[in-house]
Amino acid sequence: MQFRSVADLNRTVLSQLHRLPDDIDVVVGIPRSGMLPATLVSLHLNLPLSDIDGFLSGKIFRSGDTRRHPRLDVDLSHPRHALVIDDSALTGASLRSAQNRIAAAAGSHRVTYCIVYATHEFRQDAIVLEKIRGARVFEWNVLHHSIISKSCVDIDGVLCHDPTPVQNDDGSAYLEFIGSARPFQIPTKRIGWLVTNRLEKYRSATESWLRKVGVQYDHLIMLDLPDAETRRRLGVHALHKGQFYKSCPADLFVESELNQAQEIANISGKPVLSLDGPVMCLPNTMSVRSIREGSKRLAKRWTPTATKQVIKRLIGIRA
Repeated sequence: MQFRSVADLNRTVLSQLHRLPDDIDVVVGIPRSGMLPATLVSLHLNLPLSDIDGFLSGKIFRSGDTRRHPRLDVDLSHPRHALVIDDSALTGASLRSAQNRIAAAAGSHRVTYCIVYATHEFRQDAIVLEKIRGARVFEWNVLHHSIISKSCVDIDGVLCHDPTPVQNDDGSAYLEFIGSARPFQIPTKRIGWLVTNRLEKYRSATESWLRKVGVQYDHLIMLDLPDAETRRRLGVHALHKGQFYKSCPADLFVESELNQAQEIANISGKPVLSLDGPVMCLPNTMSVRSIREGSKRLAKRWTPTATKQVIKRLIGIRA
């Protein structure tokens, strides 16, 4: 499964700017996701920005004072060369809709179409910045994509913030946290499996919070242990999630913490999206954090004295 973050999107756009026509006057995003790459292109090239409706009605977004330049004050009543861009294309339906609207109303404007990420089967008349094989998910819409109905999703750190040490007392403060936790984002699709390390004794409070904030789901999988102390002592956080993910037909697990995500991937043999990064963790690979921490430990051990000792062993004391 392919994954692209917002940082990946920016890198792709920046590395492929040379492929765009050099006489573009205005950048037009196909709402909503297309506004993200459109904004990046307009900022990198210092060009005026609009959406489809604005472009067809002759309006552009107002720019700030720090980037003032004559070419930002375009008059769309005169013929212009517009770059119309979307973030991705699978069937090309959004692009065709935009093309039809613009062809019917854009008059004498010249229009170039661009897709940042498209499948190899995509054959429409547009510049494709990067082709992707197979299933893909994007950081900016993963929790609003239909794949979420076939996914396992963690609660704390994904749907809401983690409890503080004071709130995480396995008692009244924790119950208060569950009832009042402010959600990060509410998925617009129904979640297949909510898989959490919250204890079974907090099921009723968790279900009440999910109803209150409007999270739709099919199954809620919790950890059946007596208390948080037992959970910490056994250290089964990743094991609980990984074994369930392995046994169910889900295609993806969305986890908050990077190292735990990698453990879940290794246990289940399936991909796990860590929002800590964000990064797609694949089975039997080290997490980015583990690599970083290993490098730091190695750097601490690699002192000048240690270096001299290694050199002496390699070439001899006399040399």
